[in-house]
Amino acid sequence: MKIVLAPDSYKNSLTAKEVALSMQRGLEKAIPDANYIQIPMADGGEGTVQSLVDAKDGEILSEKVIDPLGNLVTAHYGMIDNGQVAVIEMAEASGIQYIDDQTGNPYVATTYGTGQLINAAVNKGAKTIIIGLGGSATNDGGAGMAQALGANLLDKSGKELSFGGAELINLARIDISDMDSELKDVKIVIASDVTNPLTGKDGASYVFGPQKGATPRMVKSLDKALSHYADIIKRDLDKDLEHTPGAGAAGGLGAGLLAFTNAKLESGVEIVLEYTDFKERVKDADVVFTGEGKIDFQTKFGKTPIGVAKAVKEVNPDATVIAVAGTVGEKIEELYPLGIDAIFSCMPGVEDLSTAIKNTDKNIQQVMWNIGKLIKA
Repeated sequence: MKIVLAPDSYKNSLTAKEVALSMQRGLEKAIPDANYIQIPMADGGEGTVQSLVDAKDGEILSEKVIDPLGNLVTAHYGMIDNGQVAVIEMAEASGIQYIDDQTGNPYVATTYGTGQLINAAVNKGAKTIIIGLGGSATNDGGAGMAQALGANLLDKSGKELSFGGAELINLARIDISDMDSELKDVKIVIASDVTNPLTGKDGASYVFGPQKGATPRMVKSLDKALSHYADIIKRDLDKDLEHTPGAGAAGGLGAGLLAFTNAKLESGVEIVLEYTDFKERVKDADVVFTGEGKIDFQTKFGKTPIGVAKAVKEVNPDATVIAVAGTVGEKIEELYPLGIDAIFSCMPGVEDLSTAIKNTDKNIQQVMWNIGKLIKA
């Protein structure tokens, strides 16, 4: 029997690789003679770098960069495929973990550090860069990222703009003549399942701004600044991005990458499936396990378990797909027609969050042993 283990991470608890290991340890107690294949997964958010590095036997590198508030921090990124492909999570440099209720300020928060990571990857020889856009603290439309790559964002007096989304209202001209020419030959793949446009009621500022510290007044101001930014991009770079689906991802970093680099938007989980050769590796599988920290009806909107299930059924419709989650939420019946055959929670009973996180490995092993006994029977 061939069993493939393809879970996402359990947020704040275990990495995708650690979840796969826990799954295998539990199953082996019931089915010791199965052929187990581990393919750690992700959907473009937290854990994407580690999942691809683990799957492709790559390496993790570090770089000193500027965080959203201008402090020097150490950020990590991955290199796979013999250094030809770099994997970056923008949150490593520009993530919400660098702010709190007192310091969060999207008026000034910058994506400059993400641009520094892109520069580092290019200098290492990457020909393709995969960038996950989850977990941002920023609302600057990727302006800081562009500045780190050599773009000049100038006000009416010819002075370079300061960091932050609020400054974009003062943008008068974009000059890209100083950008690294090598960047033109680098393929940028944006890993994101966010479809929000850059501006408007469904845009970056209105939808995501409040969780980054924006007040209603700030949201309105930031949206106006991003709209002006989009107008200047359209005039100076000949790219009309204001209403492009996904342009509003990561506070508009999606728009910035589309404007200043050779970038295209793709589904995060689809990218991971492609780079791990997932479909080829599950063609002869009997059972495929997937999962994430919480599964509910929202899982169908591009999350890992559904991406895995659809890919499995496409190449191996007779395989059984089982999802295991920390918690199981509402309307999971909506997931069954999409390729998942069964859903289990690994929670043995009522536990507070800190205890559940502490016991995740043990709980996964327990439920996997039980599922394994059922499969064996």
